Amino acid sequence: MRNTNGLINRNKRNNKLISPSLGPVSNLEEYLKPDWWRRIFNSMYLKTDADVVEDKSITAFELDMFTGILNLKKEQSILDLACGQGRHSLELARRGFNHVYGLDRSHYLINKARQANQNEGLPVIFREGDARKLTYPTDTFDVVMILGNSFGYFESVDDDVKILKEVLRVLKPEGQFLIDVADGNYLKDNYSPRSWEWIDKNHFVCRERSLAGDNQRLISREVISNIKKGVIVDQFYAERLYTRDNLKEMLYKSGFRNIQVHDEYKTGSGRNQDLGMMERRIIMTGMASKTWSPVKQSVAGLKNVAVILGDPSKNDIIKPDTVFDEDDYDTLDKLKIALSSLKNYKFTYLSNHDTLASTMIKIRPQIDFVLNLCDEGLNNDPKYELHVPALLEMLKIPYSGSNPQCLAYCYDKSLIRGIAKEMAIPVADAFYIKPEDNIFEMNIEFPVIAKPNFGDSSFGITQNSVAYNIEQLNNAIVTTRENVGYDKPILVEEFLTGKDLTVGIIGNPPESYTILPVIEEDYSLLPENLPRICGYEAKWLQNSPYFKLLRSVEARLDARTKKQIIEWSLKLSERLECRDYVRFDWRLDAHGTPRLLEINPNPGWCWDGHLAKMSAYKGMDYAAMLQAILEATEQRINVIVPQAVKIS
Repeated sequence: MRNTNGLINRNKRNNKLISPSLGPVSNLEEYLKPDWWRRIFNSMYLKTDADVVEDKSITAFELDMFTGILNLKKEQSILDLACGQGRHSLELARRGFNHVYGLDRSHYLINKARQANQNEGLPVIFREGDARKLTYPTDTFDVVMILGNSFGYFESVDDDVKILKEVLRVLKPEGQFLIDVADGNYLKDNYSPRSWEWIDKNHFVCRERSLAGDNQRLISREVISNIKKGVIVDQFYAERLYTRDNLKEMLYKSGFRNIQVHDEYKTGSGRNQDLGMMERRIIMTGMASKTWSPVKQSVAGLKNVAVILGDPSKNDIIKPDTVFDEDDYDTLDKLKIALSSLKNYKFTYLSNHDTLASTMIKIRPQIDFVLNLCDEGLNNDPKYELHVPALLEMLKIPYSGSNPQCLAYCYDKSLIRGIAKEMAIPVADAFYIKPEDNIFEMNIEFPVIAKPNFGDSSFGITQNSVAYNIEQLNNAIVTTRENVGYDKPILVEEFLTGKDLTVGIIGNPPESYTILPVIEEDYSLLPENLPRICGYEAKWLQNSPYFKLLRSVEARLDARTKKQIIEWSLKLSERLECRDYVRFDWRLDAHGTPRLLEINPNPGWCWDGHLAKMSAYKGMDYAAMLQAILEATEQRINVIVPQAVKIS
């Protein structure tokens, strides 16, 4: 199986690892992925570069040099940008610096940093995030440092300029910036086209290097081998080769002044072997030439938030009697009571959809942002759920929750299945029935479940949707079409029999976010003759045994399964640009493998919904959950000071 992306492949039938077999290549640049940096910074990176990045004496020497250049004070706030596993941040904290922050794009390295920070009882606040879009407020830091040659990874120079402008934004006026980057002129003339070295007793790495076609980047290939297993990694990466002059010009154009180039730095190594990009580096500093940014003031210190809800005056096909009933009004009352308990907010509630656009135009100057809780959709039509954020986009009003494109993607279950499969995330076997199809090929085994391909709130999914033979499946398809319309497609999936799981995220990966505890549906009290599903009956029909007997409990999962579900959910959240809060539904198959069922951006926010249940297991009551969503929104649109990342 040929592999061109530098990753180990898996055989889909037996899930066994297959070593890369790329062999010789004539042009390294052809195999370089634009986003190579998403995958490479992992445990193997720490092995291959351990002679530098894991050498405490080198880290101490570097910090002696950097603190001397900057004349750092222990009371200063310092951001270690692209901090990796936190070697410089942690050493600063050990030396008594108490206001140190570290940010890096690698989930693996940030977790390593957090663990070391916790083990040593140090005060560093680490965050996972993108250096091109920092979530820190303007005018936050006295010092920002980019150390260890962590600059120039992106395919475009414009991305590097974005980083410098973000650094300028988060620095205080006259704040200091230090960058430690490869000496491009030196590397162009002195790079090693081929090298190899032992990285420990069991692993060695072979490297190939060549200049890119534009002569501005050095492309590298690393083939890592285990003496017993053979080749285990074949990966490609690159770095832009900046010179002193063009780096200085970039800093100047980005708004830095007093730019100074300090003595070049020749890296040492305990292995005394190939140092590659780390061999000789430029140390450059600059001062943030800017004024203090004005602070947005709200009336009486309150944030004015408009809350958009469903329209009680209109029919809603999702509800059993198609109208808002006493329970719906009780849910709205509980929402308003919970929001009223939050300090520093003033809420305005909007539920008349006929006048929504004109009202938003009228009140736009008075509000800070919108809390979009209209999961019913515009005019209570679920396929128009994306129209509410689309209206807010057109009016340029910031709002909570996912954007129209994300909502459109997640409304289509088949499309989400395809995206997940593309990302090597398991889904249930299934086939798709178009509205005009009267016959279909049965390519999966019974039992199966027939569900509407479009929709939410489990509309059209009942106990009769589960089929154990072809006659029951035909009946399920007919019933589903009667419920949702004969012009709608149907998805027929294998009916998974393992644990029925849900995980929620509040926040915005990869920056600041909270993973809520995974919960599972407890079917133990349900009569044996009923299929184990949490469908429409469990959510809407109060006389149903599903509604009466089903409970959601904290999931009992092994660590590996829980880790898989969380990691896959984070990847999907980032891929689909889910924002502020999202819920993922998973189910284990008969072998215990998690398989994605669907994604719910802007999931149910009600006091007794799944998101509230997960939050309760996290120790958050209903009001605290709503506040967490508000704060996630405010951090994303840069209204308040962000808090430290919290990961369960």
